[in-house]
Amino acid sequence: MKLLEGKTAIITGASRGIGTGIAQVFAKEGANVAFTYSSSEAPALALEKELTALGIKAKAYKSNAASFEDSEKLVAQVLEDFGGTIDILINNAGITKDNLLMRMGEDDFDSVIEINLKSVFNMTKAVQRTMLKQRKGSIVNMSSVVGVKGNAGQANYAASKAGMIGFTKSIALELGSRNIRCNAIAPGFIETEMTDKLDEKVVQGWRDGIPLKRGGRPEDVANACLFLASDLSGYITGQVLNVDGGMLT
Repeated sequence: MKLLEGKTAIITGASRGIGTGIAQVFAKEGANVAFTYSSSEAPALALEKELTALGIKAKAYKSNAASFEDSEKLVAQVLEDFGGTIDILINNAGITKDNLLMRMGEDDFDSVIEINLKSVFNMTKAVQRTMLKQRKGSIVNMSSVVGVKGNAGQANYAASKAGMIGFTKSIALELGSRNIRCNAIAPGFIETEMTDKLDEKVVQGWRDGIPLKRGGRPEDVANACLFLASDLSGYITGQVLNVDGGMLT
């Protein structure tokens, strides 16, 4: 039997990069996948088609996770479309607006906090009622090694990702008695289409500084996500799993 057979998962921000990798791995393991995108409609619809071809139910939803109202509507729609259960929530939606603090505008700070951190509150609150009723569920929040150790030029991003870790631990304490688990993943340097645009020498320099001597792949994060979403991690909650090739060791 596949690890997520018959389970329904919501993944935010899945039209590219790590989110797409998670959706693909979950579908291969038998999960029905509801996923969101903000503006990339063509890749989202292509992913929906690809996942459906694996024999599971998949649907793309245009939704802004930073909006409390959008999040409530999304969950209500997913419950209607997928038969009334939500077993897994992956809070993956996120952006960066990097700059040194002296050059960072208020909007650059606010938008990163709203999309990266407030979205986690919005979506968790929206699925909470259903998971409490079911007396089971797994929530995985996509943090970052930057949220664990900080990074110059990313005060807004680091604050959002560190906030996510504090939120994760609090929710684990609140909902544990109802068999609802909440964990975080902190990816390191993951190579996606965003990093493809960077200078190859710079990228190689980063690889050289990682004990495993390579950047991560979206499926490396997706496999960790699969573990935390599945019953294999049934006795794990409130934890932060670094998926970083040893970067923080």
